[in-house]
Amino acid sequence: MKIKYLLFLLALMVGATVFSQGYADSAEINYIKEIDNYRRGINIKLLYGESTPLTVEQQKNFKGLNYFAPDMQYRVEGTLVKAHKQEDVVMKTSGDRTPIYVKYGTVNFTLNGKNLTLTVYQSKKMLEMVKEVNTLFIPFRDETCGRESYGSGRYIDCEIPATGDKIMLDFNKAYNPYCAYNPTYSCVIPPEENRLAVRIEAGEKIFKEH
Repeated sequence: MKIKYLLFLLALMVGATVFSQGYADSAEINYIKEIDNYRRGINIKLLYGESTPLTVEQQKNFKGLNYFAPDMQYRVEGTLVKAHKQEDVVMKTSGDRTPIYVKYGTVNFTLNGKNLTLTVYQSKKMLEMVKEVNTLFIPFRDETCGRESYGSGRYIDCEIPATGDKIMLDFNKAYNPYCAYNPTYSCVIPPEENRLAVRIEAGEKIFKEH
């Protein structure tokens, strides 16, 4: 009787492990599908959108952007620390433009065992046009820049949490500025404080014309 009971408990434990593994696999599959759909939408926008930065010649040969493979480890939760006094910052760009952004605060997070911090911003122009802006702009550079990814850096956007201070950073959705495709555009250059001494092997790679 005791042996049967132990065998029953063992079966339950094995079943729970299999179920847990199956759930994890399912979550990863769904996430990869989400990222693939997101990237497909970007490609369609670049190819057919009215505000595409691609030239007519580039559109003729465009076969899609280059990306790192989706990886859930680069979707990380961070802690948003709102600045006590939100200051205006004049951003450096690749051209003559000098856009003003509001320094909203910082996000602290851990990636590959390292504690990292990024400063987050909001466009001053957008804040003046729209009553409430819930999106944060994060320009950054990492150790892949100039190698696998665009040399001047990439961007990610994230939503301000409705409650609490936890915020999701998804580097799989990191994207290039328009000047990566067309040098006639003037794009924000990530500030020195947003240079990460790690490799972010996620998101968009260097743009290659086909």
